[in-house]
Amino acid sequence: MSASDRFHAVYDEGFYSGGWDFTVRSLLGKTHRRGADPGEVLATISTLDEGDGDAWFLAWKSLGERLAREAHASRAAGHRVSASTASLRAANYYAVCVSSIDGFSDPSALLPVFREHRDAWDNFVRTTAWFCEEVDIPYENMSLPGWFFAPDASGAQRPTLVMNNGSDGSISGLWCEGAEAALERGYNVLMFDGPGQQSMLFEHGVPFRHDWEAVLTPVLDFLVQRPEVDGDALALYGVSQAGYWVPRALAFEHRFRAAIADGGVVDVSRAWFRHIPDELLALYRSGDAEAFDRAIEQGASADPHAEEAAQLWAFRARPYGTQGYWQTLNEVSSYVITAELAQNITTPLYITDCDKEQFYPGQPPELAALVPGSTLEPFRASEGASYHCQPMARALTEERMFNWLDRLLAVSA
Repeated sequence: MSASDRFHAVYDEGFYSGGWDFTVRSLLGKTHRRGADPGEVLATISTLDEGDGDAWFLAWKSLGERLAREAHASRAAGHRVSASTASLRAANYYAVCVSSIDGFSDPSALLPVFREHRDAWDNFVRTTAWFCEEVDIPYENMSLPGWFFAPDASGAQRPTLVMNNGSDGSISGLWCEGAEAALERGYNVLMFDGPGQQSMLFEHGVPFRHDWEAVLTPVLDFLVQRPEVDGDALALYGVSQAGYWVPRALAFEHRFRAAIADGGVVDVSRAWFRHIPDELLALYRSGDAEAFDRAIEQGASADPHAEEAAQLWAFRARPYGTQGYWQTLNEVSSYVITAELAQNITTPLYITDCDKEQFYPGQPPELAALVPGSTLEPFRASEGASYHCQPMARALTEERMFNWLDRLLAVSA
């Protein structure tokens, strides 16, 4: 077997054939930031047969529980660093459980395991060496939970990076995707749960919204009041579906000096529509919601995996706050960056473009063509940097995007 064949056998064939493979790749990518341990990940998946959702859930839950216990014991004994690293890994393993509940007929396990995930994250926040303050960000008639990190507790004014999560990513996962990298380079970092994300969805029932400027403008209004924040050196990072939310907000909110879409997205709905047959698409476009929903349900009833498919749809649709198939697709269809919106973006925008993008194929270069003066950064399979948001090339991603960002914000690190 040639070296090239060996590479493709290991890298392309992966660990599983379905969505679990991306989860494993994402966990291994977090090892760069001590958000997972390769041995723990590989030992766990070695016991799991593909498709056994119950075993998958229980294996990651058991690993999260073990590490959470070890973290608490380390903290009680005064071993702060050990408590911090074990807590972060526990949070990420619990996050796998939260995401896997879409295959459960009984969703009652979601909130308890989500709270275990957040307990582990909270323990990480309390033990990390980085300065952190938990904050409440005023938003409409409520507040968004947030975490303000700084390189130290000096209160010195610094450039600040706002980190915007995707559709179902965890806050501990987002930490590993750029937060610590920013702190190392001298940035403050603000992370938060937006509408439809994590605690705002699971604990408060607040859904996504397509007009994300209504979220990021209050976030910025809150942020610029802090004395540690240089209001002339504000940056924005968005991962996965935030590759739509970031450019959408930038069309209206112009206070950011620079922004990153880690996975550029023009039209979120394409991922929903691409598997729907033409005749059903025609029925959807007719506007007959009742007939469309009935046709989907009738088609699903003939599918031997109908129950699993219905559970998956319910989980994926839940953050949009909709009822029924037609209404969900109609809502998702509003998540589009039009040419008119893109022309209003004046903030320099960096867009990652990976090989083998499986969720939004072809959309990063399409976004770059729409946004004046944007920077499209290719990430290639030959660099080990393929698949959605380059899960196993996070060190490379950090280096490239922060080299770009540092230049624009005149940061020397």
